[in-house]
Amino acid sequence: MTARSAKTLRWLAALAAVFAFGVVMFGAFVRLSNAGLSCPDWPTCYGRVTWPEHAHEIAQADAAFPDRPYEDHKAWREQVHRFLAGTLGTAVFALALLAAWRSRAARAAVIAGAACAVVGVALYMRGDRVVSSAVSALAIGLPLGAAIGLRRPGAWRISVLALAVIIFQAMLGMWTVTLLLKPIVVMGHLLGGITTFALLAWAALRYAGVGADGDGYAPLRRAVVLGIALLAVQIALGGWTSSNYAALACGTDFPRCLGQWAPPTDFREGFVLWRGIGVNYEGGVLDMAARSAIQIAHRIGALVVFCYLAWLAYRVARRGLRGLGAAIGAVLVAQVLLGISNVHFGLPLPVATAHNGVAALLLFTLLAALARTQPLADDAPERAR
Repeated sequence: MTARSAKTLRWLAALAAVFAFGVVMFGAFVRLSNAGLSCPDWPTCYGRVTWPEHAHEIAQADAAFPDRPYEDHKAWREQVHRFLAGTLGTAVFALALLAAWRSRAARAAVIAGAACAVVGVALYMRGDRVVSSAVSALAIGLPLGAAIGLRRPGAWRISVLALAVIIFQAMLGMWTVTLLLKPIVVMGHLLGGITTFALLAWAALRYAGVGADGDGYAPLRRAVVLGIALLAVQIALGGWTSSNYAALACGTDFPRCLGQWAPPTDFREGFVLWRGIGVNYEGGVLDMAARSAIQIAHRIGALVVFCYLAWLAYRVARRGLRGLGAAIGAVLVAQVLLGISNVHFGLPLPVATAHNGVAALLLFTLLAALARTQPLADDAPERAR
């Protein structure tokens, strides 16, 4: 790889990671403003590439979808989010192609996977749902297989893997609409966005040469990995809370819930992952006891994660990585304050959106700590020969 190609790879990975963070933030804004079903079809919006704007277009939209009257202040949000996600997908494809370029088989798999993704969308729009699903599964499998078989260092494999993840993420976006905000799908879509960001962030860090000279940080590395795992579970709990409209299940009380330390809860009903198809989940379908159980579980998870990551920040700083330790601690405190503010102020949209974004930033600080404790080996792009 030439020096120019290596520089392109580094910059493309960094830009894709930053853009992915923006898409995660905008997706949270769309979800939290209840605009997830504002375009009842996919990938078009009321049959249009953009969204209806003129009076006759709005009348046609309302006639075509009588169960979902057009809402101008919401529809543009959903469709712009789709445009942003598509742009990110293009960037990830370019990154994966560049990372796989020196392997003929991997390069062919990346190109074929992207082509299958486009064909799958076209078939879906024609109504061929079964064939579309099969082609889309192939679109995911090809870059996934290429990532596994690629005989190159980890960052290159991660770049190719990100393409498989973002294609699956597109399918989750489609199912979010077609399955009417089914909570398990909405939560999966959130996790898919966070995973895409994490993969791109990791690749960007490694391409930039962030790493350890040796293996002296091995014990600390294991602690960071556990912190990432705990944070991932907590993010999933947050997604489950949001998708079941349980963010205000305890009212505006904190740390109590509905004025009680032990309010009525139904954990069994609150954590049923799969429910019937055909139900419109907009606004939620659970009773207050089930929603309170979800909210309390999220609060308990937050306490566990806060205690562990606070200890981890201290340990990272004590091992000589003071800047990283301070960053973990500062972002952790900001995230907890945002979570409490969500409850206390009744889930204001800017605060709730920021809560999602800061969760991604907290994950990034942990990934940076992991990269700093991981031997770089050959992950950094090769220099020109």
